[in-house]
Amino acid sequence: MAQAPECYPISILPHSSRLFLDYAEQREPVLPFFPSSPYSDGWMLHRSPISAGSRESLLGILEAQNREYVAGEKVFANIASLRRGANAVVTGQQVTLLGGPLYTLFKAATAIRKAHDATAAGHPHVPIFWLATEDHDLEEADHVTFPSRRQLHTLKLKVTEHPALPVGGLLLGDDIRRVLDEAAGLLEPGPVFEALQEFYRPGATFANAFARFLSQVFAGHGLIVLDASSRECHALGAEVLRQAVTSSEELLAALIERDKLLSYRGYHSQVLVTPQSGLLFLLDHETGARLPLKRKGVGEWQAGRKTYSEAALLNILEHEPERLSPNALLRPVFQDAILPTSAYVGGPAEIAYFAQSQVLYERILGRTTPVLPRLSATLIEPAIAEVLAQHELSLTDVIALRPEELAVRLGARAMPIENKLKLAAAGNALDAELSELTAYLRSVDEGLGRSAEVAASKMRYQMNRLRRLGANYQLQREASLRRHADALALALFPDGHLQERLIGAAWFLARYGEGLASLLIEHAAQECPGHKGIFL
Repeated sequence: MAQAPECYPISILPHSSRLFLDYAEQREPVLPFFPSSPYSDGWMLHRSPISAGSRESLLGILEAQNREYVAGEKVFANIASLRRGANAVVTGQQVTLLGGPLYTLFKAATAIRKAHDATAAGHPHVPIFWLATEDHDLEEADHVTFPSRRQLHTLKLKVTEHPALPVGGLLLGDDIRRVLDEAAGLLEPGPVFEALQEFYRPGATFANAFARFLSQVFAGHGLIVLDASSRECHALGAEVLRQAVTSSEELLAALIERDKLLSYRGYHSQVLVTPQSGLLFLLDHETGARLPLKRKGVGEWQAGRKTYSEAALLNILEHEPERLSPNALLRPVFQDAILPTSAYVGGPAEIAYFAQSQVLYERILGRTTPVLPRLSATLIEPAIAEVLAQHELSLTDVIALRPEELAVRLGARAMPIENKLKLAAAGNALDAELSELTAYLRSVDEGLGRSAEVAASKMRYQMNRLRRLGANYQLQREASLRRHADALALALFPDGHLQERLIGAAWFLARYGEGLASLLIEHAAQECPGHKGIFL
């Protein structure tokens, strides 16, 4: 039986913004940026009204797409629940190679669990995964990282398409066979790898391959997958896109004021906004490139080298709405104009975005969608758990220390007890004598006391150096200690990054099978509001 999970404060996550930490750790809303705290269940009562006609159009899109993704029966049962008036817990991500990083699973699992909990409480909800297929950041999508026993391997797909094209529509070429061949040497053989071979094949798009893989992973849990890049979806959200054109001055002024407030509160903005900024991208009619629309003057816009009038953009919106797409700040508003969203499940960066997007929600939709943090976790395999227990270490030790520092700690702990006692006695005696001596010299003369402090500091440094020499000698005698430190770092904090952000989800799925999805959904209840260590 697996060990019970460990719960750590969310602040152990490196490089987290203060805004996200304040939101995640406080039980009261961080107003005006977030309408509720992550501890509140009030989101279950939040309503994101869409008209009966729009809902029916949405259902037709969902049914057609999920049939294409060969979704399970429970997905279509959830679409039927939407038809009866259920609301949605939504999450999403850019489509990526071979299923993307581990946090992809965490997002989907959290949306599924939250929808289940709301339904159990008498408020019918379904989980929806929004594919960010219109993003054009190919550098985030064209690679995946898998570990081997002693190192990381990053598999990168060679893509010859225009770098500004939306990633979702890019076709996989013959090079995907090479990537799968490399993956075959790193992943356990079985159903997961066979699914990757089936979905990620020459001629498939990034969007379709990612969607079909995600649908299969959560086939038994009813996760609805949506690609909103189509003309039909853009037509449903056309009013949001229209206001981004016609009310741009007002919306940008509100964002600039919000940025000032964030700065005044000691926070920083995720997206830089200026009076020339825009909230939309435009697909170039000739090249298909996704270009940012920038304000050039009153009623004038520029995308690349071309200039567009407001009337021209509104004409495109009427006849080719799929050519206009929202930027990172407008995307959640666009999403929630289409979907009956009660809550959005996001990662740390997405949640920070919401502090800016909130002003767009209020001015365009007249409401703000609550945002909930996704499951944040490190998966700990049995062999790694044994090493942690053997050396009495925790996940926080591995995150806080570089591998070489961790190795020194293991060496120090492995020293014979008599050596430890001698070093401790010498260190304590030295510290006591130095403290007494520097206090005396300071009483004689303040300047003499400062010089004594400097000299004492150097002596304490040399004492610590003796401790490190002893630990390093032990490391040389016991080579397994260094191997243990390296193994812990590779498994739990690979290359100085959180496991969830670097390691491909397919690696864990191939090792632990379909039961992994259920396990993550179980842990996504978030009785631990911070970061979990989940023992497999």
